[in-house]
Parts: sequence; structure tokens; C-alpha cells
Amino acid sequence: MSTSDAFAAMRESGIVAVMRGAEPETVVDTAEALVAGGVTALEVTADTAGATEMIATLSEELGDDVLVGAGTVLDSETARAAIAAGAEFVVSPSFDAGVVETCNRYGVLCAPGVMTPTEAVEAYEAGADMVKVFPAKTVGPSHVAALKGPLGHIDIMPTGGVSPDNAADYIEAGATCVGAGSALVDRELVDAGDFDAITERAETFRTVIEDAR
Repeated sequence: MSTSDAFAAMRESGIVAVMRGAEPETVVDTAEALVAGGVTALEVTADTAGATEMIATLSEELGDDVLVGAGTVLDSETARAAIAAGAEFVVSPSFDAGVVETCNRYGVLCAPGVMTPTEAVEAYEAGADMVKVFPAKTVGPSHVAALKGPLGHIDIMPTGGVSPDNAADYIEAGATCVGAGSALVDRELVDAGDFDAITERAETFRTVIEDAR
């Protein structure tokens, strides 16, 4: 999948589900529950044990139904391993030029983490396809709107503290999509095997995003 196709798929989903602490035994069921609710961009964080194996599993099991990526990627070596496993996008909490370079080399969408206008511009000029405002909860939707003022050409994905209660505010502030972790992929629900509840959360997020657009 090209970076433009990945970007379109991520925007269409509207939400990137951050699957931190995913486990091999439940990762497919969790992913299927999210997809059933309309969330089709799935991020397995690289600091999770067995992350590359789970990325490969999701890519193989769900195929074209999902966009599978890697999150919490801090260096080019990790980016390369994730891409080799099948990651179609790479997300970082910070900006590392080596990660962006690696993603560009292999034609994979890259979204490094930024907070300030300077960081956003530096990441974009290095080749980032979009930037991840993180942690979004410390600055809120008004910060995204302020960034979009002079930097309207840079796509933004706020992540960190995003919930159904504020997701619309971020979209209305100019965000292309949002990243959602525990508010969407609740570990207690996963551990309890309550995947229907995860589907309901995904549906709620999707409705909020669609209404905001």
C-alpha cells in the first residue's frame, strides 16, 4: 500500500486504535471487534512484547480490511523491524529523523510526535506524512487549532487523552484523525473477553468523528 493510500485509509477510519499492551491470545479478537465498529486503523505499540509478531499476524489475518501499523517507535532499527513485519504506518511519541528517513525509504507513512510549531515544521520538512500532537491532553484542541493556523498544510493526529467526549473538538480544530488508546481499547474489557463492548466503543467514536466532519 502506498503512503497516499495509507493516508486515505487512516483519514477514512478517523481513529487510530492504539493497542498498547496487546497480547497474542487476544489481539485478533480485539482487532476484529474494532473493525466491526468501524475503526480500521490499528496501531500495535513497539514497546509491547511480541509487537512485530502481532503486526505480522494482524496483517495476515485481517488483510485488506485493516491498516496495521506500529506505534511508540523511537529509532530507525525498530521502524525497520516493524516495516519488515508488515507495518503500513509508523507512529512515534517524538521526532527522530532516522525513523522518518527509514519510513520514506520503504514508502511507509510516518507520523512523528511533536508539540510545537518548530517541531512540526522540522518533522514535515524531514518527510513526515503527518504529525502526532502528543500528549494532546496537556494542550487540548485549542493547541491543534493554533498550529493549523499557520501550518494548515500539515496534517495533525492528536493522541493522548482523546475520548468520545473531546474527539469532535479535535476534528473541528482541524485534526485529520485522532489516536485513541484506553478510551477505546480498554484492557479490562479485553481481559474479560467483552469484545462486543469494544465494538460499541468503536461505533461511538466513529459516530462522533463523522458528526464532527
